[in-house]
Amino acid sequence: MTSRVSSATGETGPAEQADGTVVGEQRQSGAAAKDVRRLDRVIIRFAGDSGDGMQLTGDRFTSETASFGNDLSTLPNFPAEIRAPAGTLPGVSSFQLHFADHDILTPGDAPNVLVAMNPAALKANIGDVPRGAEIIVNTDEFTKRAMQKVGYAASPLEDGSLDGYQLHPVPLTTLTVEALKEFDLTRKEAERSKNMFALGLLSWMYHRPTEGTEKFLRAKFAKKPEIAEANLAAFRAGWNFGETTEDFAVSYEVAPAAQAFPTGTYRNISGNLALAYGLISASRQADLPLFLGSYPITPASDILHELSRHKNFGVRTFQAEDEIAGIGAALGAAFGGSLAVTTTSGPGVALKSETIGLAVSLELPLLVVDIQRGGPSTGLPTKTEQADLLQAMYGRNGEAPVPIVAPRTPADCFDAALEAARIALTYRTPVMLLSDGYLANGSEPWRIPELDELPDLRVRFAQGPNHTLADGTEVFWPYKRDPQTLARPWAIPGTPGLEHRIGGIEKEDGTGNISYAPANHDFMVRTRQAKIDGIDVPDLEVDDPDRARTLVLGWGSTYGPITAAVRRLRTAGEPIAQAHLRHLNPFPRNLGTVLKAYDKVVIPEMNLGQLATLVRAKYLVDAHSYNQVNGMPFKAEQLAAALKEAIDD
Repeated sequence: MTSRVSSATGETGPAEQADGTVVGEQRQSGAAAKDVRRLDRVIIRFAGDSGDGMQLTGDRFTSETASFGNDLSTLPNFPAEIRAPAGTLPGVSSFQLHFADHDILTPGDAPNVLVAMNPAALKANIGDVPRGAEIIVNTDEFTKRAMQKVGYAASPLEDGSLDGYQLHPVPLTTLTVEALKEFDLTRKEAERSKNMFALGLLSWMYHRPTEGTEKFLRAKFAKKPEIAEANLAAFRAGWNFGETTEDFAVSYEVAPAAQAFPTGTYRNISGNLALAYGLISASRQADLPLFLGSYPITPASDILHELSRHKNFGVRTFQAEDEIAGIGAALGAAFGGSLAVTTTSGPGVALKSETIGLAVSLELPLLVVDIQRGGPSTGLPTKTEQADLLQAMYGRNGEAPVPIVAPRTPADCFDAALEAARIALTYRTPVMLLSDGYLANGSEPWRIPELDELPDLRVRFAQGPNHTLADGTEVFWPYKRDPQTLARPWAIPGTPGLEHRIGGIEKEDGTGNISYAPANHDFMVRTRQAKIDGIDVPDLEVDDPDRARTLVLGWGSTYGPITAAVRRLRTAGEPIAQAHLRHLNPFPRNLGTVLKAYDKVVIPEMNLGQLATLVRAKYLVDAHSYNQVNGMPFKAEQLAAALKEAIDD
């Protein structure tokens, strides 16, 4: 964690596009002086086999960068297979980190530095690397067989194809094995530490702290102290190699983001971790036990793993045998008086749909967390997408309206969880929370809120009769509604006198008795819809300093790329307005007015235009879609070009 005292500043176009390199002082290193150059930002991508530890390497570099005080944004990218074939293009795993001395919004469009652990990693990523960037390659892996496996007829290290880059050939494997020769390890065991050698080298290049990584390694391998010491030795050898080798004549400094954030205590956090913390905070603020009924599914499983660690906060986690059992248990916990949650991804939402409809009928609070991934069906388990919006909106039989909330950044997942809980508890309804793989696995600095900043979510359970019959008898009506919220009372099973029927067949208004009466069904359907339509959500805020004619409207994880693109355009003198939706059902009440105030509305989405479809249908606005469904987030430059075209059209 790190404390920062500052005033917020924005990311400008040039800062998003240029390196901002300034030659600084020289530092004495061994026999030769080495330049230290100051940068305002840098983008690094680690790439290798899925067994090379690239995610761990990136995560450690990110943690040290966060502790140093930089703003940052990350993009892990890994295969769906547990262990994809070694040395193949489908088996490449990568981790991209963008860090800066100012406020940033995305993991970056293109890496300034690529660390390629083998030929497959180089070939899979070289297309994203701009000319002039630095490439560090593990030459030990560039054998004839390994290169032929990915289609290299000749070595790219020798055929001139990399002449436009700053190439650093480093025998990482050999150097690691040599550094660990004093340890009683087989060569294969020693080779596994080459990712720590690479981490040490990059830590030297960018002046990253090392204490956190050393502490992490000792803790991770506490039961195997020799392995811990071997990894530490490899890490230090990588640092020393950078310090002494002539191939790296320059190191770089990226100052802390001293002016980027409000005063507070910060930590690096991923979207799934922030969401888990948000759920725990919601349960504490509601003074209710938290129950999670879930079935493991990528990319939502981390929430189950994290919540299972917090029994001390009254959290109960149930790993069910399937998706249906998971949500069934959660709905039962809601009936029993818990803050109930079920977590999943798109395929799991399909299986849970009948029980979500049951929760609509029972009018009980339930959080359904959908960490979206590429579809349809099993689709792309480890890639991101925003294609579950219409499923969340309409994916149930009958008229079964459900509120929808979507976070916009990894850290915002914390606040989105609190907001989803507020709606569920206040209005007695299931709520869909739509995150996605990009937010779930990505990370950024998060200001830890003070307790007095958290909302009061406490609810009152029904305690006794709430209705008087014509003969004066006092009874409990489970479907007698709050006149403002239309929420029904929440009665805990076992409370004397509050017994009532439960089940999926239509209820009679007020009494909750089974009813097939046409007029009653019409009334109940319209009442449930009116309850959702009447949810109190904030008005949509519009960022429009120049009275633009074009509005770009987004939702969910497109916030970062859209905002970065908008800043680029404004820096170039182009007027454009921006608005971002958190509440997708119901929409903010002023959305229609906002949309009609602009000549043109552009909606970028990682689907084929689902929000645009809803907006066109509800507001009769000719919204223009800009779509991408390749499993990756938008790039800021790509969006800026598309928005510029829309402005000029």
